[in-house]
Amino acid sequence: MIIQELKPSKRVEGRWLAVMEDGSILRIGEGEVVSFALYAGRELLEEEAVRLLDAARRSGLKSKAIELLMRKPQSRKELERRLLEWEASQEEAEAICDRMEELGYLNEPEYAGRIVRHYAGKGFGQRKLRDELYRRGIPRELWEEALSQVEDHAPAIDAFLEKKLKGSRDPKEIKRASDALARRGFSWSEISDGLRRYGMEVWD
Repeated sequence: MIIQELKPSKRVEGRWLAVMEDGSILRIGEGEVVSFALYAGRELLEEEAVRLLDAARRSGLKSKAIELLMRKPQSRKELERRLLEWEASQEEAEAICDRMEELGYLNEPEYAGRIVRHYAGKGFGQRKLRDELYRRGIPRELWEEALSQVEDHAPAIDAFLEKKLKGSRDPKEIKRASDALARRGFSWSEISDGLRRYGMEVWD
């Protein structure tokens, strides 16, 4: 297998295009160009070609992982699942996740805090926040630190009641608002405290 042409990609920085004698194009990283001593006109033995193809595949997986993490933060579990969808082996997926952590692209404590702040900012309670951390595969040992970033849910509850009730004291409206707060992840003690602040008499 002979490399007819070797040129840098115009679209992706750090990527090279090796045009092979059969017209196929192999997309490789700078590391493969150097480690395999590639140049136009170089003939690859069958064994070399197999190793180069495998190295290019793994390099492509790393590039896709970085692109994904730069576009949208992920948990390790989410990234690992995506790598497996891209046909990485389990061992490759774990190794790439390890590398992404080393490079700082994969940062679960930071991601967990971002999730908590995002959903708390939308007016959701602790139960919803925990559900989101669980759904995204955040390790449980990171939950409490992330959740501690939002200690007071009272303002969110008060704002919700004011918006929904608009001064109403109708028991049916109060019940609907309370149920809605429960669905948003707030505990009954938090809801009842909110109703008291709103001026309602509540019995626990």
